Amino acid sequence: MTWSTADIPDLTGRRALVTGATSGLGYETALELLRHGAEVLIAARNPEKAARSAADLKQASGREPIVVELDLADLTSVEKAADQVAKTYDKLDLLVNNAGVMATPYRQTADGFELQIGTNHLGHFALTGRLLPLLLKAPSSRVVTVSSFMHKTVRAIHEADFRRPEQGYSKWVAYGKSKLANVLFMLELDRRVRAAGTNLLSAGAHPGYASTHLQTHGPKLAGRSFEARIWTGINKLVAQPAAAGAWPSLYAATNPDLRPGSYVGPGFLEYRGKPAIVLPTRTAQDPALAERLWTWSVEATGVDPVLTVLR
Repeated sequence: MTWSTADIPDLTGRRALVTGATSGLGYETALELLRHGAEVLIAARNPEKAARSAADLKQASGREPIVVELDLADLTSVEKAADQVAKTYDKLDLLVNNAGVMATPYRQTADGFELQIGTNHLGHFALTGRLLPLLLKAPSSRVVTVSSFMHKTVRAIHEADFRRPEQGYSKWVAYGKSKLANVLFMLELDRRVRAAGTNLLSAGAHPGYASTHLQTHGPKLAGRSFEARIWTGINKLVAQPAAAGAWPSLYAATNPDLRPGSYVGPGFLEYRGKPAIVLPTRTAQDPALAERLWTWSVEATGVDPVLTVLR
């Protein structure tokens, strides 16, 4: 595939919300959307960091993004952010569920869920559900959910994983399950919105191995500065830059010919390079498992995107 960011169409008149846009993949995604004319809302937990990133994005693109305060690890914050957006805007054309944490030490969200699946999946599940009315007001809208090739490292997910205890906790298994949940959710959302007869397109993406703050965030959170330095060195040696890691997300978000339910990753061994359509694992494509995950997520978050669609 010869795709580049120059192939992104004119996005004038379209409004996008990108989570985790203060650095890494989210920042690069927001930057290209701004450069191509979109109005971009950047949702972030830290207001000061978000303000600095917004200033940088304005300087780099010539267009000023709008900051929305959002902590995906707190369902009350998710509700407030969605309400703020709904009160301010009449529609939303694009939602990029990008933010995430990776391989953190055992922590819980504000609502008592394991931090990684609570942030990476449940927070985005609730946000998407609450923003669906705005998305459905746009003539042609998209939700892009960012996963990882690490979803391939796990073969199952259970409701108990939402509140997994610290005993026996594996930070990498928990991360893999959160990323498996992302793909299951993306594909189930695709099935449901098409069955409801909407114009919403649900797609997924993963960055391959890109150099972002994710690799060092977990070690820093655990107070392991030496491990963080090791990851920094590895990134310099083998990772592609964050700008390239954002290509699959941008392709999924803007390609006019993208088929619903597509999953986009780097073309070279799903590790690096130009975006291409790739396949999730068989587990991630299991509709029965996806339906169970949806039910568990509704019960956990109190948000039912299906009912929102059908209103």
